[in-house]
Amino acid sequence: MRTAALLDRIQSETLRYFTEFAHPVSGMARERYGDDRWLDTVTTGGTGFGLMALIVGAERGFVPRDAVLAQIDRILAHLEAAPRHRGAFPHWMHGATGATIAFSPHDDGGDIVETAFLMMGLLTARQWLAPFAPALAARIQALWWAVDWAGFCPTPDRLHWHWSPNHGFGRLALMGWHEGLIAFVLAAGSPTHPIAPEAYQQGWKQSPGFRNGQSWHRIRLPLGPALGGPLFFSHYSFLGLDPRGLVEDGIDYFAQNRAQTRINHAHCVENPGKFKGYGTFWGLTACDGPDGYGAFSPANDRGVIAPTAALAAAPYLPRASLSAARAMAARPELWGPFGLVDAFDDTRGWVAASHLAIDQGPIVGMIENARTGLLWRLFMSAPEVKTGLRRLGFASPHLGPDRG
Repeated sequence: MRTAALLDRIQSETLRYFTEFAHPVSGMARERYGDDRWLDTVTTGGTGFGLMALIVGAERGFVPRDAVLAQIDRILAHLEAAPRHRGAFPHWMHGATGATIAFSPHDDGGDIVETAFLMMGLLTARQWLAPFAPALAARIQALWWAVDWAGFCPTPDRLHWHWSPNHGFGRLALMGWHEGLIAFVLAAGSPTHPIAPEAYQQGWKQSPGFRNGQSWHRIRLPLGPALGGPLFFSHYSFLGLDPRGLVEDGIDYFAQNRAQTRINHAHCVENPGKFKGYGTFWGLTACDGPDGYGAFSPANDRGVIAPTAALAAAPYLPRASLSAARAMAARPELWGPFGLVDAFDDTRGWVAASHLAIDQGPIVGMIENARTGLLWRLFMSAPEVKTGLRRLGFASPHLGPDRG
């Protein structure tokens, strides 16, 4: 199969998770497929990723534009009516009623990282909609303006992940290196409730887990945990944030993401655990496994390969990503009802019967960014994104000459 046809098939079949399997009332992304107990649980972050996937689908002709506009209208109506917590949304909500579903006993309020993923998708949609559907774009604007990012900072130098009207601030501050970078960019760029740059400079960047500088497989890793951590670190925030030329304080974020991806790939090729199929197949990230969901990585390798890991790495390692895509696509048992299954473990002869929203979305979006840069162009065109990057000290080609 030609490369374009293969990528079209993967993107279009994966997109069906966000169209055919979307919640019938709200149009939002269900948390997972494969367990009927989750049918009424929708995910805010996964919906943000799904909105970006819908734009790709409309632009590529996988779904009619009118159908996408109608679904966005339903999603916005649901979000407008749902309870918010300092303007932020919870990790999970009920797909029909909008009621908050607790993620854990004390996490029953707003989740600022999930809200950031949702707002990344909504702002991308706003930029796309503005020329031909200004009323929808205006409704997105209202949701965006209402998020009280500063309300998640109990002190100016700490942005906290959770706030609950019942339990107050959660213990988890956004520190170190992980998927949460987008929360700082959007929070700093908010025209209504911005955070102080100290939350980024003194909280996020000065924490012990931020910088690295060591090498594995003779590849130097600027940031993050030993061996790089799960690959979603280089996917989630960068569905919208264009890492090409994105630099701050000497950190090149494309180089960071590529280094993490190369280490992940090299680990699977070396295969210290002697797992079956490694080398032909690669990619360790958070996904389902035979013993349950886990955040798999070179430092936590259980023999579980997640298609999203290699597929969403297309901007960083295009040849290795495409090779893995061809190998996975050639195995009929790895295809589920909405594209490639969430994960598989050839050593144990296990194939997931599931799909997860947060794994599906990056497949569509990051492949598209590798192919055309569509989502990067849309998101980075938002004035608030430029403001956030400038306030935090970033340089990017999207900011224009002599702007940082």
